Amino acid sequence: MKPIWIVDDDQSIRFVLEKALLREGLPTRSFTTPREVLKALSEAAEHEGPQILVSDIRMPGGSGLDLLGEIKKRLPGLPVIIMTAFSDLDSAVSAFQGGAFEYLPKPFDLPKAIELIRRAVDESLREEVAEEKLDDTPEMLGQAPAMQDVFRAIGRLSQSQVTVLITGESGAGKELVARALHKHSPRAHGPFVAINTAAIPKDLLESELFGHERGAFTGAQASRRGRFEQAEGGTLFLDEIGDMPFDLQTRLLRVLSDGHFYRVGGHSAVKANVRVIAATHQNLEQRVREGGFREDLFHRLNVIRLRLPALRERREDIPMLTRYFLQRSAAQLGVEPKRIADAAMQLLSQFQYPGNVRQLENICHWLTVMAPAQVIDLKDLPPEVLPLQATSVFNEEGVSGDPLSSSSLAGSSAGLTAAVVASSPMVSADWEVGLEKEALALLGTDRQDVWDVLNKRFEARLILAALSSTRGRRIEAALKLGIGRNTITRKIQELGLED
Repeated sequence: MKPIWIVDDDQSIRFVLEKALLREGLPTRSFTTPREVLKALSEAAEHEGPQILVSDIRMPGGSGLDLLGEIKKRLPGLPVIIMTAFSDLDSAVSAFQGGAFEYLPKPFDLPKAIELIRRAVDESLREEVAEEKLDDTPEMLGQAPAMQDVFRAIGRLSQSQVTVLITGESGAGKELVARALHKHSPRAHGPFVAINTAAIPKDLLESELFGHERGAFTGAQASRRGRFEQAEGGTLFLDEIGDMPFDLQTRLLRVLSDGHFYRVGGHSAVKANVRVIAATHQNLEQRVREGGFREDLFHRLNVIRLRLPALRERREDIPMLTRYFLQRSAAQLGVEPKRIADAAMQLLSQFQYPGNVRQLENICHWLTVMAPAQVIDLKDLPPEVLPLQATSVFNEEGVSGDPLSSSSLAGSSAGLTAAVVASSPMVSADWEVGLEKEALALLGTDRQDVWDVLNKRFEARLILAALSSTRGRRIEAALKLGIGRNTITRKIQELGLED
């Protein structure tokens, strides 16, 4: 394994870390200034560089934050841990925006420091493997047996031009399968044209599919080619075919039967040299029985059927897909790709994903934008993924006794986290209903301090939740809440939260 580089002008810090890491079997290399580090990087071969970098902020001859920026230019995937005195905490927190893995406040507890460094090492080794796997990313990803069946089917169909029906839940990636079928077919040189039949109003869909002649209807100022003509020599992908209006199903059946169609308002048949691939999330057999889908069209489309599994049926693919989407989101936004902690990945892998792969992709994009640190932890996941139920911050059974009693404020960190989650606009507003009930209960009494009572309880819960998420670190909690360090200290004293 490559060495851990330690940068600090304090010899005692370097000595303590070197000895502790040596006992852990981790090689080290030490530097006193950022200038020495940059010189060593320039001279080192790829296999001789650092596994991770641990750097102080304030050093003679350069800043650790400036070093962080330069490191991220040269080695964007290298985890960097910033060491800082408490007076530098604001700078350390802002370093996350520059891509720092984590910060280590001085004076630090040595076992905790080694644990953090070990975690960064493990993460860097895991990311090296993941990057190797993603260097040559195919158009589709999947190692689960169900996905391997899909890949084998695409391979078998590679020399065929037969009509294919792709079934699967919304967001499972049916268009990706259609594109892969086109890419590996004899029509790969031709265009791939996709249309979602459920997204286009009924009165426009016919024109979208088959085109129209000038004057065919009001607003048709010129002739227009439809999707069948646009896909000439290639593939036409009809997504959500189960939602196609019944009368248009008849026209589609005719095209599939004899290979000709008419533009809207046209009188000359147009030959269609197009392979049709259709997809649906509906049960077409059931639609046929209900009279909503033509049976003869169903049999024309259902020559070869490919079922795409839901994401919950291929959970072993979730870590690979997550890392891929995080890298892709970072590339789109022009930022450093975030890494994901094991606990967060485990929770993501257990989620049901009603929106399938599309939902996972959206979650990864959200995390790229919203996660505050370079490593995504459990607390950074969006509320929809967390197993905690959104609970009311307030007691819905009315008020008895001191509104700031220990019983009203007590609760595990999980309960506090749930209270914070409940206040997110991404989840239900149950806590607001609870607040309204609580307010009505108090307003129905003779009390004349309802505003102060509820405000104090709200502030207490919010501060306790912030302290829980930062393991009691007040300054970091204040930063998360968007208030000053003096404000949070004063509020803790006023609300009696010292204990």
